[in-house]
Amino acid sequence: VVDMLDVQQASLGRGGVEPTLQIPGHPKAYIIGDATYWQVDGEPLPMVAPVAVQQAERAAKNILLGLQGEQAQDFVYKNPGSLATIGRNAAVASLGRFQFRGFVAWIIWLIIHIMRLVGFRNRMVVLINWAWDYLFYDRAVRLIMPDGLWPWTNPQDPPE
Repeated sequence: VVDMLDVQQASLGRGGVEPTLQIPGHPKAYIIGDATYWQVDGEPLPMVAPVAVQQAERAAKNILLGLQGEQAQDFVYKNPGSLATIGRNAAVASLGRFQFRGFVAWIIWLIIHIMRLVGFRNRMVVLINWAWDYLFYDRAVRLIMPDGLWPWTNPQDPPE
């Protein structure tokens, strides 16, 4: 999409924006998320969900400000930390000045992801599914194979 815009591009085809996230020369248009190139302390912001969520919130507020005839405000990124699951009972977490790893980080990752879901029902369904998978190792094998590798034409129809 950024290729179709008349905007200066940076690495990975990300579009440069004003401090308000508006497209330069187009005050009613915004670029947010992975398509946005914005630097903090000389480094581009990572292409992760917390950046996109914060940009979406700022862009929405700026659109409302524009409808009221007021000036758009600059985007300011607040780093909530980083979480990464590495495997069963293994993760890393960096939350402010606190660093965690292993099982404790994995529990933090689980809690934060559950709490970020919308609605109690969604949280319960995901928690129950994750608990089931954790307790019973319920992992189905899924293979993606190129055409012609099966001994028969339709993988749903076994050979005679």
